[in-house]
Amino acid sequence: MSGNGVIDDRAVVHAGARIGADVTIGPYCVIGADVAIGDRCRLESHVVIEGPTEIGPDNHVSPMASLGGPPQDKKYAGEPTRLVIGAGNRVREFVTVNRGTADGGGETSIGDDNLLMAYVHVAHDCHVGHRTILANAATLAGHVDVGDDATISAFSAVHQFCRVARHAFIGGFSVVTRDALPWVTTVGNRAKGLGLNVVGLKRKGYSPEVIAALKRCYTLLFRSKLLLEEALQQVEQELGEFEEVGYFVDFVRTSKRGVCR
Repeated sequence: MSGNGVIDDRAVVHAGARIGADVTIGPYCVIGADVAIGDRCRLESHVVIEGPTEIGPDNHVSPMASLGGPPQDKKYAGEPTRLVIGAGNRVREFVTVNRGTADGGGETSIGDDNLLMAYVHVAHDCHVGHRTILANAATLAGHVDVGDDATISAFSAVHQFCRVARHAFIGGFSVVTRDALPWVTTVGNRAKGLGLNVVGLKRKGYSPEVIAALKRCYTLLFRSKLLLEEALQQVEQELGEFEEVGYFVDFVRTSKRGVCR
């Protein structure tokens, strides 16, 4: 470590850990071997990080978080897998993020500028994008993909192998067992799509033209009497010039579990 960082005398840092510049590690933290912590990270007290784990710069980890622990999978037999975390994330109290499994690709990943509120759990082989919000006690089972700018509200759970699309909004206390659609409010147990999240679209600066195109897309796919493939083809013919609509159509077409309709 170099620069102005401080490692508390009561922290336990393995000699094999790589600590960047200006890193602060608080009392009673435990940093294992094969852990790399990027510049300017701040770990409050009682943080546990096991390796192999790679953490980028400018992350802030609150007390009692556990990162890089072995997957909670009975098939796991100690194979070398890892956790990769990007830059600028805020990880609050009692968050747990597990490493991947050999069968699932060997890696769990979290991108940049995410907020993981207290008691969030990210299981093995999950891949979380950028600028997401996982509210208190949100839970991702194994092999879940979460797209950029998605929100998963408090006490909601996502079933293994599901996808949460870009800009999806999952309401509180929901149980998501199918893929959650982009720009759609998804709520309930079992979760269903309640329509386009127009308020969220406006807040994020989407133009009236894009919002109108997404409304038309959603109506054709889920409110018309067309068969799904017929509706997808009509959406492409009418609205193919909009990148957002193209992503919506591709997300529906590539779903393996089906979507929350």
